[in-house]
Amino acid sequence: MLSLDEFKTSLTLPSPLIPFKPNWEGASKVSLYVKRDDAIHAVMSGNKWRKLSHALTSPLPNHVISFGGGFSNHLHALGFACYKLGIPFTAIIRGDYSAAPSPMIKDLMQWKTRIEYVNRITYKKRNDNTYLDELKLEFPNAIIIPEGGSQALALQGIKDMVDEIEVDFDFIVAPVASGATLAGIVNALNKRNSLMATDFRSRSKAIGIGVLKGEGYLEGLVEQFLPITNQANWHIDHSYHFGGYAKAPSELQTFCNDFNNTMEFEIEPVYSGKAFWAVKDMLAKSKFEDGSRIVVLHTGGLQGAR
Repeated sequence: MLSLDEFKTSLTLPSPLIPFKPNWEGASKVSLYVKRDDAIHAVMSGNKWRKLSHALTSPLPNHVISFGGGFSNHLHALGFACYKLGIPFTAIIRGDYSAAPSPMIKDLMQWKTRIEYVNRITYKKRNDNTYLDELKLEFPNAIIIPEGGSQALALQGIKDMVDEIEVDFDFIVAPVASGATLAGIVNALNKRNSLMATDFRSRSKAIGIGVLKGEGYLEGLVEQFLPITNQANWHIDHSYHFGGYAKAPSELQTFCNDFNNTMEFEIEPVYSGKAFWAVKDMLAKSKFEDGSRIVVLHTGGLQGAR
């Protein structure tokens, strides 16, 4: 078991920001960078740590409960952190994988996670106050972290990521599924804009790449975390979900494989693959003005591709 300070010393923070020069049509007309949050830790990587960093603070909770699917990056990261920090963890998982545990669930079992499989009807109650109150009665000493780590505390962790970016940039691109990462980016940009009206970040905009079918729905997930006075410095592009969440047709798989064989870091088809595909396509279609400075956020999640 590690102390919180010992655990944090195992993380690579700030995460690297690297120039990115792919041989893509239009790439030579802009400046590209990748914020390598995937490099924070071999297991505890990407936006999952960012969204948990302000929830797992001293004093540490006595018990943690959270929700996810059978391949959840969130549950994987949270399970690892709880194991290392000596925090009892209960994972409520959609569907029964007891006969054939996924690689993620096998890791949770190794990390001594208490696993509760529930059907889809029960899982749909994960944000229902009555159901959550029942869990609080059953586990009175536990904190409950929403699916994907999407809660108000998550936004501060995402702001930490944005504040680490020291280069001048016009756009930051990130995949969107639960909404908290994009909301955190937008809030961080808005706060910078209000404090430094003439700073380069006053021109910065956020582009979310929807990784699931959810036009309107994803915007709602983001907006729930934004103030009413939110500036219009963001949007979600819904052109790159490839048919839905975790859908990965052969062309996307081939893109990811080619990318992984030629670039200095790897991507996967659920989140980062769709984001990088989108950037490649938008460059080819001249969606960015010449000279634009673009940061692509690598949110990790490679374990989900196992």
